[in-house]
Amino acid sequence: MTSTPSPVIEIRDLHKAYGGLEVLKGVDLSAPKGHVVSLIGSSGSGKSTLLRCANLLEDSQSGDVVFEGEPVRWRGHGGHRRPADAAQVRRIRTNLSMVFQQFNLWAHLTILQNVTEAPVVVLKEDRAEAEDRGRELLAKVGIGDKANMYPAQLSGGQQQRAAIARALAMRPRALLFDEPTSALDPELEQEVVRVIKALAEEGRTMVLVTHDMNMARDVSDHVVFLHKGKVEEEGPPDTLFGAPRTERLRGFLSAGQAA
Repeated sequence: MTSTPSPVIEIRDLHKAYGGLEVLKGVDLSAPKGHVVSLIGSSGSGKSTLLRCANLLEDSQSGDVVFEGEPVRWRGHGGHRRPADAAQVRRIRTNLSMVFQQFNLWAHLTILQNVTEAPVVVLKEDRAEAEDRGRELLAKVGIGDKANMYPAQLSGGQQQRAAIARALAMRPRALLFDEPTSALDPELEQEVVRVIKALAEEGRTMVLVTHDMNMARDVSDHVVFLHKGKVEEEGPPDTLFGAPRTERLRGFLSAGQAA
């Protein structure tokens, strides 16, 4: 029997509230090395908040965030809890590249500059080497001919693929995707889905928040269904989509809800 690789990201009993609104109510999540974990659920179920807490873009009130076996150190309690070690936060964020729904490319930079800026500034890579690798990554995601264009000159699907190349340029230990296709028309969506599938086939560690059930089924090793801030059901995609145990998941899948 093959043992499961050690987790790159692990969340334990995480609680997150905005004022009196409790968004995450004791959530556990584990993303083993080389595995793809998809988060599904209705809008407002806490999926994107969980991803942002994993990347320390949001502070949580209690629970553990563990990166490659190293727990995040905190100071304070409850609503006053903050990470205690800024260097630790920078290191974790550098190794967890996030791809957002709205691309977040810098409009005043070319696509190649968008991809190479962080490796040069944050990782201190040689600019010429970063540009060579940036061109390779743009070719990898199918837009090698767009390197010298600006974001406004690209379609939404091309911009999202540029955002994926930018994330890969940081040589991350894991990729986090927050609804990477929901802002796209169906035809452009498929361009991005193909890239994500190719990354999954390479054995990259990924956590994916998505409304695309077909993609979740096709690329995931493990699927987590969140409902009102709790893990309602989780397991292999064949089990969750083929034989859901809970009425809530059955209802969600039959309604075809978009998150």
